[in-house]
Amino acid sequence: MKIAEFSVKNSQFTFIVFLAVMALGISALFNMPRAEDPKFAPPGYNIVIVYPGAGPAEIENKITDKVESRLGALENIDRMRSLSFNGILVLTIEFKHGEDPDKKYEEVVREVNALRTELPENIYRITIQRFTSSDVAILQGGIVSETASYVDLRREAERLEESLEKIAGIKAADTWGFPKREARISLNLPRMASEGIPVSRVMGALQSENVSIPGGTVNIGERQFFVETSGDYENLDEIRNTVVNANNGKILYIKDLASVDWAYEETRHITRINGSRCVWVTARMKDEQNIFTVGEEVNQAVKSWRAGLPQSMDYVKVFDQNDSVRKRLTRFAKDFGIAILLVLLTLLPLGWRAALVVMISIPLSISLGLFALDQLGYSLNQLSIVGLIIALGILVDDSIVVVENIERWLREGHSRREAAILATRQIGLAVLGCTATLVLAFLPLVFLPEASGDFIRSLPMAVVLTVIASMAVSLTIVPFLSSRLLAEHHDPRGNIFLRGLKWLISGTYAKLLHLALGWPRLTMVVAAAIFFGVLSLAGRAGFAVFPASERPMFYIDIDMAAGTNIAQTDRVVQTVDSVLNEYVVPEFRNHHLLPDSVFPESKYPGHGARAQITWYASNVGRGNPRIYYNVIREVEAADYGQVFVQLQDETPPPVKVALLDELRDKFRNIPGAVINVKNFEQGPPIEAPVAIRVFGENLDTLRRLAGNVETLIAETEGTMYVDNPISTIKTDLQVKINKDKAATMGIPIVEIDRMVRLAIAGLSIGNFTAKADGEDYNLNVTVPKEGTYPNLNVFNNLYINNVLGTAIPLSQVAETQFKPSPNYIQHYDKDRFTSITASVKSGYYATKVNAQIKEKLRQMNFPVGYSYEVAGEEESAKRSFGGLGTIIMVTIFGLLAVLILEFKTFKSTIIVLSVIPLGIIGAILILLATGYPFSFTVVVGLIALMGIEVKNSILLVDFTNQLRTEGRSLDDAIQEAGEIRFVPILLTSLTAIGGLIPIAIEENPLYSPLSYVLIGGLISSTLLSRIVTPVLYKLLAPRVV
Repeated sequence: MKIAEFSVKNSQFTFIVFLAVMALGISALFNMPRAEDPKFAPPGYNIVIVYPGAGPAEIENKITDKVESRLGALENIDRMRSLSFNGILVLTIEFKHGEDPDKKYEEVVREVNALRTELPENIYRITIQRFTSSDVAILQGGIVSETASYVDLRREAERLEESLEKIAGIKAADTWGFPKREARISLNLPRMASEGIPVSRVMGALQSENVSIPGGTVNIGERQFFVETSGDYENLDEIRNTVVNANNGKILYIKDLASVDWAYEETRHITRINGSRCVWVTARMKDEQNIFTVGEEVNQAVKSWRAGLPQSMDYVKVFDQNDSVRKRLTRFAKDFGIAILLVLLTLLPLGWRAALVVMISIPLSISLGLFALDQLGYSLNQLSIVGLIIALGILVDDSIVVVENIERWLREGHSRREAAILATRQIGLAVLGCTATLVLAFLPLVFLPEASGDFIRSLPMAVVLTVIASMAVSLTIVPFLSSRLLAEHHDPRGNIFLRGLKWLISGTYAKLLHLALGWPRLTMVVAAAIFFGVLSLAGRAGFAVFPASERPMFYIDIDMAAGTNIAQTDRVVQTVDSVLNEYVVPEFRNHHLLPDSVFPESKYPGHGARAQITWYASNVGRGNPRIYYNVIREVEAADYGQVFVQLQDETPPPVKVALLDELRDKFRNIPGAVINVKNFEQGPPIEAPVAIRVFGENLDTLRRLAGNVETLIAETEGTMYVDNPISTIKTDLQVKINKDKAATMGIPIVEIDRMVRLAIAGLSIGNFTAKADGEDYNLNVTVPKEGTYPNLNVFNNLYINNVLGTAIPLSQVAETQFKPSPNYIQHYDKDRFTSITASVKSGYYATKVNAQIKEKLRQMNFPVGYSYEVAGEEESAKRSFGGLGTIIMVTIFGLLAVLILEFKTFKSTIIVLSVIPLGIIGAILILLATGYPFSFTVVVGLIALMGIEVKNSILLVDFTNQLRTEGRSLDDAIQEAGEIRFVPILLTSLTAIGGLIPIAIEENPLYSPLSYVLIGGLISSTLLSRIVTPVLYKLLAPRVV
């Protein structure tokens, strides 16, 4: 090819290009954003509306239906789900893939804000959460103290929060786990009734006094002055001295009608670290940042803040993504070094000079690949690094083929310059074809749709870009280096390693190939029998869409009976804590005894030791702050708890799974609670591996059908943690209003509702800034309560004022009674439904379990208007792979087009593609041997395998055609091409295997199966195709153009 000739003849220019490529790569390596997971932001959002005291039916009627109606009018909605339960609506809206997330977020915010006037008053909070990787906390720290007040803990937490938010790379910092302090105004209703003062007058007085009204400006001489008025409240005394009424010369103040004191709002979130009371501080990083740089700044900020931490408090770093990424990248760097060493060993038959040329091509190709990744906006994360390691075994193929061909021309007596130009020209078209087929093989993964595609795209892009870079390097810089570095005088037989390899080939392979060419049809029958025999075993491997996470951490969900209060939930979570404490490493159990400058560390010791815990972060009333990209639950619920558990560094995944199974047995029979021990999973979030949605409007009928489905799932082998959220009916307390009597007495119904809410949850009438500390505090109007939480006595001595201002006891117009209420009300695209979910036991796969469940569901009779659909992992698989059909079709025809363009005949194309089944043989066998199932990453491996196989096959067929063009007979050309091309094909396969071995033996569920598939497939295809491809070539004998 002329580009090779240009590179060799313009050596100084090529050398400058060489240096420029290295500089670009080094610059990209240091400047690329680094993160644990790829950046992705699908157009999906969670809207959480907290309305304390309301039941599911009230939430559905007053909030859910209105929000769904409003948001449902937006364009390009993919699906919308809602969950209405005690005091909370959680609505998830997802737009079609490809929509602009920022634009859709603005639309959602606009519609929710416009809806606020239609929603009930006294909504506690409305939160809109984006599905974005930058919402995952990179740091979760705990401020620990058993004696400090929540006021002091909050002050220190907010001091750290402020320090973290000053860091340029931090998106936001948050504090968790403490009840906020408020100014509580407890009304003396009997006294107010005797004075004839309605509640509305007290609230109006408080609201009117807590307003800052600008006085305007006045002119004095030539100056203008702004006039300030007294403004908002600044302390409790000002609240107490608020004038409420003046009648008959008697002035009544708030202090005459109510007690005004500091208090804590109702506890909604209890937090502990390793059983010790604490509050959380978390930090989230902006996109396009380097986790190492930001992490170092965070550590410095924490260190500076900690210098002023009171002696009664301690700080614990529960989770640090910076440490996690650093350890992961260090491990990858080690794997990369081992891979390069193994690749170097496989290049020994080429000689040290040729091996040096090939080794130089590795950093050049990776440098170009890194630069391209950086320019396209990809970060350096676990998937892009795995892509680079996979590419390591592939990118040297082009260089090996070119260098080996140049060496062959040198052994024939050509000069270095002639050999570099002529050998590259001879092999150049084949190298282009090989690269094109490999790139086309990865196209389905590059254009994979939905969130799965966004998540995994950096892996195939790293491979594609690096392989394209390797082709450019092999056709330009490799010929240039070869013309300068390779030895001009060669032993025609090669070095000792090459002679040994040729002796082995001539002694075994050449004879076997000669025998196979003598019995071509029998050879093909045997090959087909092997393929179909192994293919029949594939089902035994099982299938899982995405593997579990390998990270040494997991979490535990604690679901109590609906309606359980937070105190009882806390008692059960403490039971879970006590069990986990038995597994804690001793130095972490006594972390508070260590000096402040010492953070305990612990690494898995190996040698079959059991898994041990370093930290467990307990949360009661809501989920743990979000520290994993696809676990989002942070919703408040008194009957829910979650514990996030960290294990020792480098705990192997099988050891972690063994601990999960052990804990599941221990937590199986805790009364009044369902405790789910869960592993973190890869891929887009799903509700559970097994999930059946049952649709219908009537809740009683829906409950009956859901119960039948629950039984069906529970009886299916391999399921566990079967959950039917509407299996039981909770009991609520209803204030039954006699509306006729209320109307007769002139009492508006809304006044009764307002009084009940005031008595139980209190009514917020605004905020004020305390002068003493500059903090904002809520003003809450309520009635005196016995204890921390309201009880039935709260309804005693409640008075409602009628339109004439007369105080009337609540008991005259209403009574309290118990009534059944649904636990949850769920909607899917505005239709009522419920979802019965289950997890899958270790050793079972959701695909097989779902297949059994679907067979049983087909035999169930659903009434008219009721239906079901399978969700969970099966739905995720359809959404992940559903859009692949068109892309695969384009890829197949693209491959055919490239091969036909290169060989000009269909027969040659068929011969080249015949190698694919031979690689699948080894892939299936190695999966069965290692125990890994077919999965998303295995599919990635199979696609990569097909590209590599076809690439090797092209080299063989192309060289056979060249020999026939030179006048060799068919059998001689096949025999000679098989022997000569065996060396470079074997070397390329060995280098690929050498590059993959380090990540295969890590036993990482995400990328080890991918590596094993490539290794097994390369072994089988290298051995079998060297016989089958020549034999098929003889049978088809394509026309040589």
